[in-house]
Amino acid sequence: MQVVKSIISSIVYKKSVNLMGTPFEISVLAADAEWAAERVKTAIAEIKRIDKLLTSMGANSQTNLINHSAGIAPVKISGELYRLIDRSLRIAELTQGAFDITYGAAFSYQKVELNAAQNTVFLKEKGMRIYFGGIAKGYAADRAKYVLQMEGISSGVIKSEGNITTWGHQADGSQWTIGEADPAQNNMPYADFNISNMAVATSSGRDDSNTVKSLTVMGTSAELAGAMTAPVIALGIKTGTELVNRLQQLACVFVDAHNQMFTSKYMNALN
Repeated sequence: MQVVKSIISSIVYKKSVNLMGTPFEISVLAADAEWAAERVKTAIAEIKRIDKLLTSMGANSQTNLINHSAGIAPVKISGELYRLIDRSLRIAELTQGAFDITYGAAFSYQKVELNAAQNTVFLKEKGMRIYFGGIAKGYAADRAKYVLQMEGISSGVIKSEGNITTWGHQADGSQWTIGEADPAQNNMPYADFNISNMAVATSSGRDDSNTVKSLTVMGTSAELAGAMTAPVIALGIKTGTELVNRLQQLACVFVDAHNQMFTSKYMNALN
C-alpha cells in the first residue's frame, strides 16, 4: 500500500495485489486514507467475485458446467454471465471470429446457442469449451470501477498489465493522460493522450507488412477495449484501423518499429 499527498486536500491511495493471475494496481483519490482503504477492499472483493464467476475450475463453476454440458444440454446461468456471453458473441461476430470465447473440438462462436427466455447457453458440439481470457480482466476492471464509484470514489485508476481504466481527474484537477496514469508507458509517443473517464488496452506484435511495436485501443469500456486488441493487431495497421474507424465508441493508435504513429479517425475526438 502507498499513500501519496496531493497538492490539494485529497490523497492518492494505491493498493497493488495479484488477482486473476495478474498484478492489479488500484489508485483512488480521497480525503482519508483509512476510508479509501476500505473502499478499495470492496473493489478487490468484486474482482475476486468476477474471477470466481468466469473460472472454468471448480465443481460449482457455471462456466465449467457449460463446458461439461457441451453437445448434451443447455445450461441455465445467471443473468450477469448470460449478458457477458451475449456481448462476447456480438464482438466475435463484429470481428468475424478473430475474437472468440470458444475453443476445442469444432469450436466456433456460431455454435453457441443462447435462449433469452430461459437464460440458457448451449454449446452445440461435444468437445467445445468457452474461455473468457480475452475479456475477463477488462470486465473485472469495469465492475471494480463501478463499485468504487458507488462507494463514493469520484476519481481513480485501475491498472493491469498495461491496461488502464480511469474516471474523474488527477489530484491537481487535471485530466488523466496515459503516461500519468501508467508511468511505464510514459516514453511512448501517445503518452500525452487524454484518457479521463476512458479505458485503455495495449498489446504488441507484428503483422505481415509492418512491424508493429504496439497497439493501444481506447474506449469507454475496458471489456470492449481489451477484447478488441487481439483482433485489431492481428488485422494489421491498415485493416485494423479501418475496423476501429467503423466503431464510434472506439479509437486506436498503432506504433511501428520506428515510433511512427497511425491513429484512427476518432482519436482527435477523444483528446
